[in-house]
Amino acid sequence: MRVTVCELNSEPEALEEDWARLVRHTRAEGSALVLLPEMPFAPWFAWTNAVDAAVWRAAVDAHTRWLARLPELGVALVLGSRPVEAAGRRLNEGFVWEAAHGYRAVHHKYYLPDERGYWEASWYERGAGGFEPAAAGPAQVGFCICTELWFLERARAYGRQGIHLLATPRATEKATVDKWLVAGRAAAVCAGAYSLSSNHINPPGRNADLGGQGWIVDPDGVVLGLTTRAQPCLTLPLDLAAAERAKATYPRYVKE
Repeated sequence: MRVTVCELNSEPEALEEDWARLVRHTRAEGSALVLLPEMPFAPWFAWTNAVDAAVWRAAVDAHTRWLARLPELGVALVLGSRPVEAAGRRLNEGFVWEAAHGYRAVHHKYYLPDERGYWEASWYERGAGGFEPAAAGPAQVGFCICTELWFLERARAYGRQGIHLLATPRATEKATVDKWLVAGRAAAVCAGAYSLSSNHINPPGRNADLGGQGWIVDPDGVVLGLTTRAQPCLTLPLDLAAAERAKATYPRYVKE
């Protein structure tokens, strides 16, 4: 299965340029699945704790418009997250989009930071706490949206449920890219699954200094590839059977 991770600048003009680059890449590489960053289609609003209903609504609307453009990627599957309102609640919704069947909500972010640059618990509510695998073509996918990656018990539980891919859409700062990669490698080992992550990037000094670096990590924690600003899109072929075999090896087989 050929999968793509990326880094995208969510400032409107830069997003158009980055999107066009991503479209060219996925079509040239014959990608089957693309992972997008966390809430990628609007500027990162949670950099401030001054919650503004108009800003939230603009972000929701921007994602609705951009989701209609997913067919441009020419892929069968897209994973990501978006801001939504459901039953009067604001949520960060993980989704699977299929070219054949359209959009499907599969997860709501549960672990929410609330600090300088990342006032997420101020802007929206945590989900119900469900961490269930989702089908994405031939793959079973577990979502750990950004901060959720640090709760490694979730990765291990996903592994026991047989996932092939652990998807982590992110919005994380440049200063912490190395720390986040440590988490991605550890989560891959815990789950016995490929860890995939895509991240926002924006110019230094622009609200939160979001720092890019998407990754693809194999089920034993080996980094197969990273994105950079010079190469913001990365596609690799993954052997889903390798994730199935990994479940029977250390430390995955060790009983609770």
